[in-house]
Amino acid sequence: MLRFTYPVKLTPDRKDGGYVVSCRDIPEAITQGETIAEALAEAEGALQAAIESRIEDGLDIPAPSQPRRGERPATTPITTALKAAVYIALRDSGISKSEFARRMQVNEKEARRMLDPKHPTKVPTLERALAALGRRAEIEVS
Repeated sequence: MLRFTYPVKLTPDRKDGGYVVSCRDIPEAITQGETIAEALAEAEGALQAAIESRIEDGLDIPAPSQPRRGERPATTPITTALKAAVYIALRDSGISKSEFARRMQVNEKEARRMLDPKHPTKVPTLERALAALGRRAEIEVS
């Protein structure tokens, strides 16, 4: 099961006030916020940007580690999580993007756009992409 909720650490910024947010699983996801609520909201945006960048660069997206004492959960937006899940499933499957496009019954350009973090792919399309790769999405509300 793939999850896209990562533990983040909020460190009080004694010099400038507020909180610095860091994520040990995705170290480039670093941000800050004036309040805890703002810092956590900013963490979700930083995780989104970092995961999108990893998809664009063809890099691994690590699984979230178990939270440590003092860490808080930060979740990526659902569309980002779905795109990351398709990206990981496609890499794990070992099939080519051409084969993926054939399974999706789309042309290769459309298949590439599905993985483009900046393209506003609709959720049903991402669900079909996961199904074409033998996976499915589930929503968990906590």
